[in-house]
Amino acid sequence: MCRTLIVENSVTFRKTFSEALGKRFPKMVIEEAEDGVEAMRKVRSFQPQLIFMDIRLPGENGLRLTGKIKTRMPKVVVIILTDYDLEEYRTAAFLKGADDFIAKGALNLSNIETIVQRISAGL
Repeated sequence: MCRTLIVENSVTFRKTFSEALGKRFPKMVIEEAEDGVEAMRKVRSFQPQLIFMDIRLPGENGLRLTGKIKTRMPKVVVIILTDYDLEEYRTAAFLKGADDFIAKGALNLSNIETIVQRISAGL
């Protein structure tokens, strides 16, 4: 099944989202990171196929981090998941190589399921 990394500094959101994904996709292997340093370490060791990336992180922001990850691992699917649903962030995310941009307020696990199924079909 899909190896997934959640990069999010809010412990509450990260844990809640991780639990929701785990219930919806019991075979999904989920790792978490709270900042850019931990995220890059886990990208190298865990080799995720799907990354949910917040924009505002301690240290390096999620947009720059997305660019670094996509340069090293162009096939990994990176979804920006943020509270900041602003056009300039959306544009910057896609310029950095993000595959999707979802506002946390519009988060819908049915949409996530479609993405996960697409990734799993390609394995």
